This record gives sequence, structure tokens and C-alpha cells, in this order.
Amino acid sequence: MSAIFYVIPSLIIAVVLIAAARIVRRSLELRSAWTSGLTAEARCLRSYTTVSGGGNDTSVTTTLHHVYEFTTREGRAVRFEEARGRATVIEGDIVPVYYTASHPEKATAQPPSQARAAAGTLGLLVFFGLIVSFCVGFMITYHETVSGIDEFLGGM
Repeated sequence: MSAIFYVIPSLIIAVVLIAAARIVRRSLELRSAWTSGLTAEARCLRSYTTVSGGGNDTSVTTTLHHVYEFTTREGRAVRFEEARGRATVIEGDIVPVYYTASHPEKATAQPPSQARAAAGTLGLLVFFGLIVSFCVGFMITYHETVSGIDEFLGGM
């Protein structure tokens, strides 16, 4: 029964570490695209929104997505989708995109803002670190409490 007090925090830690890895990877992809020097004009093929939340009186979150298509300098046609794009971009608009030669499908239409991206990534990593610290602290506290009770009961 006490294993649950170790398993659940461990699962939370695993999920948080996976999320942190994905955020760092995307941050590095954006940085690479912005610093590569490769740009192209892309056409917005489609824009749509997704909605999440709203059940049991929770808040609703709407995310704007865009689907872009551009041609690389080598002549390769690339189509990619990006979430949280600018609300002023509509279907048919031409926007600059930034990409790397090795992975043009990981392009971005977000304007370069390395300081903002770094601050956002750092903020999320600090938040994730707090979650991991809380889980580890919880497990240590539980372990010490159970050990103390066992010693107390063993001495009777």
C-alpha cells in the first residue's frame, strides 16, 4: 500500500522530465532556425483553432494553428504546421519563415525573439524543477515518517 506514495510521485517526475525535454528540444529547433540564415516566403494554406478544457467548469483554452508551405533554396516543397501563431495571419497570406537546411520541416513563422524564447523556456524549466523538488521532498518526508513510525512501534 505504501508503494503508491512512491509510484505516483515517480510517474509525475517522469512526465515532467519528458515535457522538459520536449520544451528544450523545440527551443533549440527555434534557435537553430532563427540563426541558420535561411529564410523563405511561405503561403499560409490553412488556419484553424483547437479548443481544450471547458469540462466541469474549467477554463477553455483556444490555440490557433497555421499550415504553411514554402520552397527551400534547393527547390524542395515543404509543408509544416505551427501552433500558437499570429492571429493576424489568414489563409493566403505570405509570411517569412526561418528554417535549417538539414530539417526544413521544423521551420517557424515566428519572428526571431531569442530572449523571449529563452525566458519562456527558462521559466517553464524552473516551474518543472519545483514540481520535481516537491515530489522528491514528498517521497523523502513520507519515507522518514514511515521509518519513524516503524521504529516507534518496534520499540514497544
